[in-house]
Amino acid sequence: MMLARVADSLYWIGRYVERAEHLSRIGEVMLTATLDDSEASDIVAHIALAAIEDREPLGESQTALGAVRSLLFDREDLSSVVNSLARARENARQVRDQITTETWERLNLLYLRITDPAAEHEFAQGSSDYLHGIIADLHLFKGAADATMSHGEGWRFLLLGVHLERAQRIARLLDVCFGDGAGRPGLTEHMAQMAVLRMACALEPYLKVYTAEIDPQHVLQFLLYDEDFPRSIRFSTARIQDYLDRLAPRSAFQGKAAPERLAGRLNARLEFADMDEGQGAGAILGAVVAECSRIHHAIYETFIDYPLEQRLPA
Repeated sequence: MMLARVADSLYWIGRYVERAEHLSRIGEVMLTATLDDSEASDIVAHIALAAIEDREPLGESQTALGAVRSLLFDREDLSSVVNSLARARENARQVRDQITTETWERLNLLYLRITDPAAEHEFAQGSSDYLHGIIADLHLFKGAADATMSHGEGWRFLLLGVHLERAQRIARLLDVCFGDGAGRPGLTEHMAQMAVLRMACALEPYLKVYTAEIDPQHVLQFLLYDEDFPRSIRFSTARIQDYLDRLAPRSAFQGKAAPERLAGRLNARLEFADMDEGQGAGAILGAVVAECSRIHHAIYETFIDYPLEQRLPA
């Protein structure tokens, strides 16, 4: 049986790495869009910043480049990319014997790259190339973990963190575009629709399904319900349920909010949801964010922060 602190560290490595990738991609798409001085580029910038918690819209005193630089390098911002990678590395250092040398090296190189004294200068010289490099390195880390780590408990906790973070981030992105909040931008511009797909790394997979027809409802359907696309919410919730079911024997004696039961309920809700029968997108996306939060707390109650008498059953 895996120690609680080890499960906790592996779970958070997955969450922080996924968070860093998502933020880097949003920054890259926003910078690319704002090269075009149009109404659509303003919509893209609004979506990008609104999809990230606690981010203010661009004002007269802040440029898109400055906003993305802050997103990457701001040490005062706990959710910045540099802080996410620092926390992922610290968690990896604490469980160094549980991950492979290849996995550790990829994460360590990435951390050293973004904390290099010349990193901000490199970003200023070629911001899109720099962000593309960070995203590519994060893919290499995930590939190294998948190819070299044993697919046992530790790997499941790491992937559990990745998919829980991904489901919440994609849900927030879609909620900005399709939710019920006041002032949300309409996705009427073709460029904005393409940008949302790029923020979810979904443009090419989407075009394979819907060809060149980019329609807001299809974008929502694809990112919310597609069973085969690894960055759709439904794909992630199915993986969350699968990993928790495999870890479930550990939690067989647990009571109230077994995470596998919550994950199964969320997965079933998405499987049978029908927005044409009164279930609006805002309600579904809000439920995804709330249920993911409940699953996170249930994971802690079951695997990490459970009572002492359950750690050492009589």
